[in-house]
Amino acid sequence: MRFFGLKSCDTCRKALTELRAAGLDPQVIDVRADGVLPEDLTAILAQFGDRAINRSSTTWRGLSDADRAQDPAKLLKDNPTLMKRPVIQNAGHWFIGWGPETRAALLGE
Repeated sequence: MRFFGLKSCDTCRKALTELRAAGLDPQVIDVRADGVLPEDLTAILAQFGDRAINRSSTTWRGLSDADRAQDPAKLLKDNPTLMKRPVIQNAGHWFIGWGPETRAALLGE
């Protein structure tokens, strides 16, 4: 299991706590500190498209209209903190966010 998130993100911290409490040990990739490999970014965008961009983030609000109009791949490459979090890859499946569907799939809730 690979977990793409931010150390400073409350949702990411909550998700990691719950995953670890369930006995899972995800490999954590901090998108700010570690970056996102091009092949991972391609896979995330193929799976989620522009839903991978967190349009309610402070980073998004700080972008100009011209920047916002860029291709999602370029936006996320240049601003990895724009990624909706967490993104989790587990057993060949991708999940985004920490909502009920993701929790049910990964924790059996």
